[in-house]
Amino acid sequence: MWWFAACHANLLALYQGIALDGVGDNRVLDAGCGTGGLLTKIGARYPDRVAIGIDADEFACARATAKSGEPVCAGSVNQLPFADAAFAAIFSTDVLCHRGVDEYQALAQFRRCLGPGGVLVLNLPAYSWMLSRHDAAVYNARRYTRTGITALLRAAGFRPIYTSYWNTVLFPLMVLTRKLLPSPEGGSDVRPYSPAVEAVCRALTAAERMLLRGGLRLPFGGSIVAIAAKEESVDA
Repeated sequence: MWWFAACHANLLALYQGIALDGVGDNRVLDAGCGTGGLLTKIGARYPDRVAIGIDADEFACARATAKSGEPVCAGSVNQLPFADAAFAAIFSTDVLCHRGVDEYQALAQFRRCLGPGGVLVLNLPAYSWMLSRHDAAVYNARRYTRTGITALLRAAGFRPIYTSYWNTVLFPLMVLTRKLLPSPEGGSDVRPYSPAVEAVCRALTAAERMLLRGGLRLPFGGSIVAIAAKEESVDA
């Protein structure tokens, strides 16, 4: 689906170029890897690094292992089963928002498992007022603002490097379909779309990605991307 393709491409594009030498033995974690879409791309993009996945759903773990060829374990981001400072980077896509996740505990676990200067790469849904039948269908309990996630990261001992909204051009349509029109059966927007819709959505999000890569921060959108580095101390 176009949204997953855009989300993964955004995270990888913004992460690209961050120095990892000597940090966490160059291991990368996909925390909440689902069926392995992003994990597969991390492994392909960085074959010299060890990509590892974790997910709370054992069926998803099995699918992710088969799809990516990378090691995947079952577990919770609330209590990561990894050693301190084990990773150079942690990716996490729409996980802190999940109703089964304690966002504060999960961030503390991410910080513990990152090496000094390690990088956290997040994607999160935007705006509490946008909570809808889609969020209920995918078990989202909360949504965020750019200001809110920046404050949350700082409180958890991270130094925000870059935060921005994305999915900006399509956001008015998102508001219309989720807040103003009758809810379709099934609730979630995650479903197959026609080739024409896929092509248009991919083109629009690709254009946005060029702006993000140039350092522009989009003023609003359906999702937030955040890149942060582990501080040496929580008080830093």
